[in-house]
Amino acid sequence: MAATHHGPGGRNADGPGQDRAESETAVSDRSESGRSASEGSGSGRSGSGRSRSDGGQSGRPEPVEGPFNRPESGEPSPRRPRAARGFDDRVFRLQLTATGVVVLAIMAAVGLFLLLRAGQALRVAKFSFFTTAAWQPDAHNFGIAAVLTGTLLIAAVAVAVSVPLAVATALFISDVAPRKLRRTLVAMVDLMAAVPSVVYGLWGLFLLQQNVIGLSRWLSDWFGWIPLFTVDGTQPGDPLASASVYTASTFIAGIVVALMVAPIQCSVMREVFAQAPAGEREGAYALGATRWGMIRAVVLPYGKGGMIGGTMLGLGRALGETIAVYMIISPVFVIQPHILQTGSNSVSALIALHYGDASSFGMSALMAAGLALFVLTLAVNFTASTIAARSRSGAQSEA
Repeated sequence: MAATHHGPGGRNADGPGQDRAESETAVSDRSESGRSASEGSGSGRSGSGRSRSDGGQSGRPEPVEGPFNRPESGEPSPRRPRAARGFDDRVFRLQLTATGVVVLAIMAAVGLFLLLRAGQALRVAKFSFFTTAAWQPDAHNFGIAAVLTGTLLIAAVAVAVSVPLAVATALFISDVAPRKLRRTLVAMVDLMAAVPSVVYGLWGLFLLQQNVIGLSRWLSDWFGWIPLFTVDGTQPGDPLASASVYTASTFIAGIVVALMVAPIQCSVMREVFAQAPAGEREGAYALGATRWGMIRAVVLPYGKGGMIGGTMLGLGRALGETIAVYMIISPVFVIQPHILQTGSNSVSALIALHYGDASSFGMSALMAAGLALFVLTLAVNFTASTIAARSRSGAQSEA
């Protein structure tokens, strides 16, 4: 039997490796027990914290569902505030509704009346009513080609002259003129809009016409190569040319109508220009813009709707102007595209000229011409309202 040697401390001298293995096993056992203890304590802490939070939530009241507090599955929708309407509000709303309905009913009644009275002439003329220039209703040879062309040319000249004048006047009143002078200018413009058309007609016939002949001659001499400014029977630069070929023309009638419609256009544009945001005006000045720069960058873009609306409102009146045009022009029943040459016509002047001596069938033909003018005016106003509503000032006014 082999002898066993013991080292110091009573340990086995032959098993140092065994001692190391036993010590490593003990250390791993202690580390595993410490890890399990820490995990147990951590789970206990998390559990206690969760239990405390659950206990805190359980003590709170349950939220009540409402228009602004709905489950997460549906998006909240704002509630539209509604004020209680009193008796006065209901009466006012009823009056506005009734007024709008009455206006639409009157327009429909006017259109229906013209259509019924014009039915006899339209059944005879059919589509040639829009292509015939002559006006002989009793011979069944009539149409509005000539008078409709003259109406459009007079209105075009009027708008070309009145729009720059109205825009410049409106900008001067709203952004340039001193405050003390603005009220006087506004009153003067409004008074010009109230002057009767017969006064403008007399002024154009006896004062304006003889002073505009020189301008007509100059335009014919220098721009006669343009068909619109051509005058038959004259030569450019001919000093012996008669002045009578320039009188009673579309150009003169258009200038008179332009001075009639410019105050209306100016009033509409002025109101819109004055409503341009003050913050944007001051911001433009703060960035170093001049007054014209501010007007170009702020006022004109904002007032685009007012400019279009005022222009079309003046165009509607220019299309239907009667007395002033009737007093100035020399009626012709041919298509006259030369605005500087004597002779022109319009639908309203045609009705005023032949209303007194028209037969039954002739009256029906005049009603057909009035119906065409009525439809044309409605189309112009509807187009203007559509374009103005898309602009910034028009959209804000609609809101």
